[in-house]
Amino acid sequence: MSRPSETPHIDVRYIRDEDLPEWTRAWSTGYLRPAVEGAADHMRLALSDDRAIGAFDKGRCVGTYRSSSQELTVPGGARLPVSAVSKVSVAGTHRRRGLLNRMLDLDLLDARRRGEPAVVLDAAQYAIYGRYGFGPATQMAWFEIDVHRAGLHRQQSGDRPDIELVGADEYFKSAPEAYERFRADQHGALRRDTRWWREATGRNVGPGSTWTEPFYAVHLDEAGDVDGIMCFSAQERWGAMLPQSPLQVRDLVALGPSAERALLRYAVSMDWVSTVHLPFRAPDTLAPHWLGDPRAARITALSDFMWLRILDVPQALSARTYATEGAVVLQVDDPLGVAHGRWLLEGGARGGMVSVTSRSADIRLGVQHLSSLYLGDEAATRLAELGQVEELRPGALRRADALFRTGRRPWSPRAVTGDHYGQAGLG
Repeated sequence: MSRPSETPHIDVRYIRDEDLPEWTRAWSTGYLRPAVEGAADHMRLALSDDRAIGAFDKGRCVGTYRSSSQELTVPGGARLPVSAVSKVSVAGTHRRRGLLNRMLDLDLLDARRRGEPAVVLDAAQYAIYGRYGFGPATQMAWFEIDVHRAGLHRQQSGDRPDIELVGADEYFKSAPEAYERFRADQHGALRRDTRWWREATGRNVGPGSTWTEPFYAVHLDEAGDVDGIMCFSAQERWGAMLPQSPLQVRDLVALGPSAERALLRYAVSMDWVSTVHLPFRAPDTLAPHWLGDPRAARITALSDFMWLRILDVPQALSARTYATEGAVVLQVDDPLGVAHGRWLLEGGARGGMVSVTSRSADIRLGVQHLSSLYLGDEAATRLAELGQVEELRPGALRRADALFRTGRRPWSPRAVTGDHYGQAGLG
């Protein structure tokens, strides 16, 4: 799709092997990371199964874009094939020339042809992606737990025969299987492949990065199987002969509440630890309630996190289940054209059926707002109050909310990998 701001002489295309050094340099600069020797070779391995797009001005890379084939668990447990976007950058010297437009258009249209009905990304900046049809689909909360206020009784924090500290090799063997079982039921979760686990356990450390071995803990169910995993790091710190050590939870995933409770209490009751940092949790996490005093867990940040863009309305909407039996006609506006149309959604506990219809629409909305509704974290009623959704038939908003909303909020777990504690994205 052509836009007036585009600069035609800049070449936007999928990169070739010989482009990798220049593409890697541009990405490193865009992400404020120093160029290091061997970075291009490391990136070559990272991109082996992915698609990488570059914008080239007279041979110099001034824009980067990467997409990977992923799987997204949707309400009901189905795994939807999606494209995961990461490593997006445009050089500060080439802003507002339509380069992101062209890179996105190229990949979104190809994703549609590849049979990927949706695209996901973690938006570093809120204002960018809505105009491309993306909508915030999950939120994330960051917690700081005051250990001294947590109020755990001695019997709640004593010996834990159901928890084992393990080495990296054992964690690498057991954690992936536990995560696979977890994501089968957690809508919003994405696949973690072998390459991801290699990075998470220090087996694949990129040039210029540092690696300090963290601690690994697993929770065992009554049959002795791993049903919870936790990776954490800590710093020994003292003040006037008082321990003030912070503990950073890098990853915590559990198949049930008992495993999550045990692992969190283990972290909070560790000797010398004064503060536990617990990032990347669903806003409705039960974590604070596993403490004696839930107020000991203070939210330090609450933000939109994974954004989603529907490309194929019938395939995406028919893949998930719905909270009640019902039907709604959606008039979807999509400037890219791929999701545009009037769609009859008939949903229920066993899934949905979606078809083009000539019936009068009940609700009119942009594809970005349908994408926000998709995983159940947003309400059509709320979007209408914001002026983003139009109710064309009385009662349609309530019917849409009853269909799309889920009992628990979607969660797209992330983990701290490598030496970048502050952020953990798709790429």
